[in-house]
Amino acid sequence: MKSTFRVLLASTLLLTAVNSSLAAAKKKRPKKDPRASLTWTDPIKAKAEDPDFSIQGEYGTSKTGQPWGVQVVALGDGNFDAYLLARGLPGLGWDKSKPRIRMNGKRDAGGSIRVATKDRIYRAEISDGVLVAYEYGDIIARLRRIQRRSATLGAAPADGAIVLFDGKSADEWDKGKVENGLLANNDVTTKRKFGSYHLHLEFRTPYKPFARGQARGNSGVYHQGRFETQVLDAFGLEGRMNETGGIYSIAAPRINMCLPPLSWQTYDVDFRAAQYGKDGKLKKPARMTVRLNGVEVHKNQELKKATTASRAKGMEGKGPIYLQHHGNPVYYRNIWIVEK
Repeated sequence: MKSTFRVLLASTLLLTAVNSSLAAAKKKRPKKDPRASLTWTDPIKAKAEDPDFSIQGEYGTSKTGQPWGVQVVALGDGNFDAYLLARGLPGLGWDKSKPRIRMNGKRDAGGSIRVATKDRIYRAEISDGVLVAYEYGDIIARLRRIQRRSATLGAAPADGAIVLFDGKSADEWDKGKVENGLLANNDVTTKRKFGSYHLHLEFRTPYKPFARGQARGNSGVYHQGRFETQVLDAFGLEGRMNETGGIYSIAAPRINMCLPPLSWQTYDVDFRAAQYGKDGKLKKPARMTVRLNGVEVHKNQELKKATTASRAKGMEGKGPIYLQHHGNPVYYRNIWIVEK
């Protein structure tokens, strides 16, 4: 009897401990902010309705060889992350060999933004469009907020191009829908299929300051319906393969050239289709060179497999351009393609 009692007691204690651990885990799990779905798709409205929108962005100059650049990311309700980058902004001299210095903070009672590292070695103040950065209390940079434009923004269709969207008609797309001269990303696919080509398109992610990660402006451009160049509000992020500029599940970009949300951005892609022999065996895998906002982020990248969420079967044959809808209002414009 004593032995049976001991077994029952031990089992009861073990079950109680497991239940307590589960309860503790549930308590620790962060609750989703109900404001995560708050979305702006118009920069004029965002500026008028949320003061954080005019703070977030890039601080520096359009010249290379500067000592510092700063990217400020809005996190909602007056909270911000700021990344201090050695030698300037991405594409303008940023020295990737040196770590990004992350500062965090919020708007104070006077309306200024104050951010700092945890050890407060680095800190910055933002007021009236000017960011002043400090190291150990000494000023190391005084930077103005700038708005960069891609070098290929508004590029006219090249000779021999097929215009897939010019703001007037979505006839080239299955389920295509024009909204205020823009192409909505409601899972639209070109009616035509393509082999090798050069593709130009422009996209704009929404402003969702309370959202995080893949919930923040998610879409994607699928080449031949197989290989995705990711679209996401990845401004200020690390530059991974599942962020803008990445070839999803295949390769991260060389540099994160993503601009702030509600900026028009560009993809220019040279895609070479896979080559198969008469015996049906693969001779050469597909490849692509990708320019994000005019800067090369992949060069002749080999594509040995399709993206995880590919809609195409197999790797052989032509395929369409597919713009993924992933629960976020991302818009596209000025899309044209030159077959090779």
